[in-house]
Amino acid sequence: MNILLFLIILLAFIVFIGIINERIFHIQSDIALIFFSLIIALILALARVLFPTTPLNGFIDNLGEFGFEEYLMDGVLCFMLFAGASKVNMGKFKQNLRPICLLALLTTLISSFLYGAIFFLIASAFNIPMDIWMCILLGCVVSPTDPIAATGILNKIGLSKNVCSVIENESLFNDGTGVTLFIFVRSIIIHSSDSNFAKLMLKEIVGAIAVALIVSFILFRLMELTRDPIRYILISLLDVSAVYMICEHMGFSGVIASVVCGMFFSYSMDKMERRVKVIDNREYYEDFWEILESMLNAVLFVMIGLLILNLNISPYIYILVPASILVLVFSRAMGVFVSSILTGKHIPGNYNLVEFTTLMTWSALKGGLSLALAIGTAEYLSPEINDVFMNVTYLTIFFTVLVQGLTVKKVYFALEKHKANRILNKSSMKGGSL
Repeated sequence: MNILLFLIILLAFIVFIGIINERIFHIQSDIALIFFSLIIALILALARVLFPTTPLNGFIDNLGEFGFEEYLMDGVLCFMLFAGASKVNMGKFKQNLRPICLLALLTTLISSFLYGAIFFLIASAFNIPMDIWMCILLGCVVSPTDPIAATGILNKIGLSKNVCSVIENESLFNDGTGVTLFIFVRSIIIHSSDSNFAKLMLKEIVGAIAVALIVSFILFRLMELTRDPIRYILISLLDVSAVYMICEHMGFSGVIASVVCGMFFSYSMDKMERRVKVIDNREYYEDFWEILESMLNAVLFVMIGLLILNLNISPYIYILVPASILVLVFSRAMGVFVSSILTGKHIPGNYNLVEFTTLMTWSALKGGLSLALAIGTAEYLSPEINDVFMNVTYLTIFFTVLVQGLTVKKVYFALEKHKANRILNKSSMKGGSL
């Protein structure tokens, strides 16, 4: 399909779904896009089955075959991560550094392996031909929370800034852990040389941070030589795209590098706030990244919905539906629980262990990165197992975005009410003892 035609279709979906949702349904905009795109895709898939010989079939097939993995991983991902990281509150980040690091590293590691172990037991019980490492690889695909979904959805539903900071920062950094773990487990499956996880992790993270800081420092100096706000935008675009490409070429984590670039530019822009206000008094720089993030998020969510047109339904789907959801929630909860214990008194938001575990489990949305990783497994897994990966990944994305995304606000306020009552009861008991 012609790229311009595909773009026209995407924009038409975004505009019409947005207007209908604004006038009638009033669902959070990003959730509405993926929900109604899914409905449209299912209608088109039904039409393809009912009318197999019509010219419409070729058009429908082309919609589902657009190169999603290349579009995301080799195209827009770095810009979306930069935009999300640019909004990081550095004060909140430093305040919650310990829980963020534990959630991004330990929770992802625990939930990936626990998911794989439980799924292996299920696969063995129902004769799904997957060994333990394939199941762990599946855990690596679905365990990392998605920063694009988190920043695009959770920011707009009324969560406190402190809570949003933890959720967003964990999402921004745990993808690096998830991708590194994915590469490690994949190397075991295909018997490649990258089988030392500690070495691989060190290389991915340290290399990414070093490249991001060096290139960002050099390019940010150019900002101090210009008084043109448009050139600010061009320099930031050059920075994140160059850093991402260098890191991917050298075997470092382009995901983490993009996040570091966004945080570096945000921090540096804050330091020269007076100069920026004079030169960029119309806030072109901030508005550009805000608008670009919104547009790319919208395109991504519509593409996720449409890609179901290219999905083969696994014969194990009746097992995969309940298994993928239950195992996902349980493994995430256990990962958060262990990390929260190690966090100790530093649990953000004055939550207790159960409250924080519940919130961080239910706010863990998945998105495009998981889907891109699942699509990539087609190169070295059999079609039957790749179908399992794709089915589970889609079920995970739709459950977390549509079910958890639509209810996380209620869960959050219920936990806030529970926390307030707990604190009140504790104060009353202290007062009574006096």
